[in-house]
Amino acid sequence: MTASTLGVNPTRLLERIVSLGACGALPGGGVSRLALTDADAQGRAELLRQMRELDMEIRIDPIGNIFGIYAGVEDAVVMMGSHIDTVSTGGLYDGALGVIAGLEVVACLKDEGIRPRHPVVVAAFTNEEGARYAPDMLGSLVYSGAMDVDDAYRITGCDGSVLGEELRRIGHCGTQSGPRNIHAYVELHIEQGPVLEDQGLNIGIVTGVQGISWTEVTVEGRSAHAGTTPARLRHDAGLAAAYITMGLSDMVAAMGPAQLATVGALTLTPNLVNVVASRAVMTVDMRNPDNTALCAAEATLAKLMGEAKARYGVNVSHRTLARFEPVPFTPALVDTIEATACQMGLSCMRLYSGAGHDAQMIAPVAPAAMIFVPSVAGISHNIREYTHPDDIMNGANLLLRVVTDQAGLA
Repeated sequence: MTASTLGVNPTRLLERIVSLGACGALPGGGVSRLALTDADAQGRAELLRQMRELDMEIRIDPIGNIFGIYAGVEDAVVMMGSHIDTVSTGGLYDGALGVIAGLEVVACLKDEGIRPRHPVVVAAFTNEEGARYAPDMLGSLVYSGAMDVDDAYRITGCDGSVLGEELRRIGHCGTQSGPRNIHAYVELHIEQGPVLEDQGLNIGIVTGVQGISWTEVTVEGRSAHAGTTPARLRHDAGLAAAYITMGLSDMVAAMGPAQLATVGALTLTPNLVNVVASRAVMTVDMRNPDNTALCAAEATLAKLMGEAKARYGVNVSHRTLARFEPVPFTPALVDTIEATACQMGLSCMRLYSGAGHDAQMIAPVAPAAMIFVPSVAGISHNIREYTHPDDIMNGANLLLRVVTDQAGLA
């Protein structure tokens, strides 16, 4: 038996995706499995059920990361992984595909009675999305040693819940350690963007993850009557927030297509049609694959906040929600994925990931790389998120080939 003769079971793989998708299913389609909610607990239970069906050794660590281990004969492991938490209106594939495809790889090995030299591990990391608790990629951040678990326990979510309390409530505050000696980490993921579909390509060979900077900006002005207060006497928090927003748009135009900036949330107080806003709270998401350029963008944001303060007579404060430098993936592993895709006759291109992923947290401590498959119309974080079954099978079979290559056949 050789790696080239192995292939995933399409029916079984799709059934596994649908079974997980039933946990937190939304009436109109898609799923809502915010981290550490009851729906996430249901998804975790389904994942554990599927792991037990494969006779995998299961470990849950103190931050709730789940590791299913298919034993080999050496110490260093080959790990596949992603996450099963979603945004509030998520799809079936974001994160889940990487975990479920990993289980299908194990099922293929088990079907053929193959015991690899390196144990094969499937990991599901806690709170990758960051939709309920900031920062995102939190589980893999703790696993990699970049965040202390006790600090993570104290994080308060957007709904007022405390992460450690919720982790204990759902029974996933584990006491074991995940495998530490990683020979290779490979993450299969949907692209979540339109590039592969636009180019008519099967596979994205991900060379790294761009840097991410999340900032919350708070503007304090003074409420006033919208009809009786002259513009020159106002301290308009909403107008100051708009100035910052438009300044970011101008910055993006000047810096070029690699730089992105998004004001994703904006809350005005008192939020009334005939009252000048006394307070504005906004989030700014900035990304760039070049850290020097990202630092320049952060400097521009600081300049805009200062200008808004002076121009509109308001106070402006800010706090960092998340900051991750660009992360390059291991060149040799990237090359292996590309060569394998070509051997399989799959069309592919190299690209940087525009979204954050658990792989970027693993990359500083172990060889890591990612595989992208197309997203229809580039839609993700949306109940309409969809990847064609043929693309899923291409990605899963590529994952199978790469993992068996890295794990070796005993």
